[in-house]
Amino acid sequence: MLRLARNGIVLVAMGLAIAGCASHKHTAKRDPFAGQGSPIYPGGGPVPWGGGRYYVGKPYQVAGEWFTPREQPDYDKKGVASWYGEDFNRRKTSNGEWFDMNRLTAASATLPLPSYVKVTNLDNGREVVVRVNDRGPFVDTRIMDLSKAAADELGYLKKGTTKVRVQYLGPAPLNDNGGKHLVAMNTELQRGTPNRNLIAAADRRRGKSSSDGVTVAQLKPAKKSSQPVAETVAYQPPPASQAPATAAPTGEVSYFIQLGSFSDGDNAARAREHFASVWPVQFIELSGAAGPVYRVRLGPISDADDAQTALSDAQTAGFTDARLIKTEAVQASLQ
Repeated sequence: MLRLARNGIVLVAMGLAIAGCASHKHTAKRDPFAGQGSPIYPGGGPVPWGGGRYYVGKPYQVAGEWFTPREQPDYDKKGVASWYGEDFNRRKTSNGEWFDMNRLTAASATLPLPSYVKVTNLDNGREVVVRVNDRGPFVDTRIMDLSKAAADELGYLKKGTTKVRVQYLGPAPLNDNGGKHLVAMNTELQRGTPNRNLIAAADRRRGKSSSDGVTVAQLKPAKKSSQPVAETVAYQPPPASQAPATAAPTGEVSYFIQLGSFSDGDNAARAREHFASVWPVQFIELSGAAGPVYRVRLGPISDADDAQTALSDAQTAGFTDARLIKTEAVQASLQ
């Protein structure tokens, strides 16, 4: 769903004839694009969360200006932000999600979709983390179009526009069931968690990150390192004099998504890096008959719905053989 300037001129962008505005003051009748092109959600009740795709896209032109979407890990810009609401509510976004004006989302002309950004209102100091899942705005020098809810949170709903600072935080999970991860992001923001740690802290808050005693690689390897980093844990048998132990389930369940086992360390490292900013990643080095084998899996994840989301993310990313593993912790006791 592309939202364009308020002059109402029909433009051609990315092969589609699209026109309209990004202002909440315009009605659907005055906005040509609001009545065509972008589908309206056909069901009743709230629109689904997520359900789109990871999307960057090719360079495109709007009103004579070229925009080049790309990965921008160091994105940190100041400029003007507007907001959009009723005219585009419940319509499909550029990456295939459904826009809900009452959720904390936003549109950017060039950032990857979906992604997280921290937006600070420079007029009053208020800040919020939003999910970027759409393209726009294409008006003057505006750098972001925020949902009605986000604009309200930042305190410029009546004003219409405001000066903001937008800082990229990282990719957002493809399917955030109920917006729980986004809530966790904003909880961590309110706690004063540094930007670089927000996603990892939100993962922990959602029960997606903890060590279970298995070999775990660092989440963000050094960029220049092409070889996987893993610890080797040797099995230590109990002393012969020690009485045998019995194990009883504790009821604590964890889920893992096994991406695969790789003989090529570089391929394994790339698989790890692809998910490291979204999910906890375990990197296990095993000894094989023909040399080392590297097993990569996502987890531990404590929530069953989150595990299904992680599995869907893995399959969408091309790991079609990824599988879900459920484990239950046990506690040993001496006889």
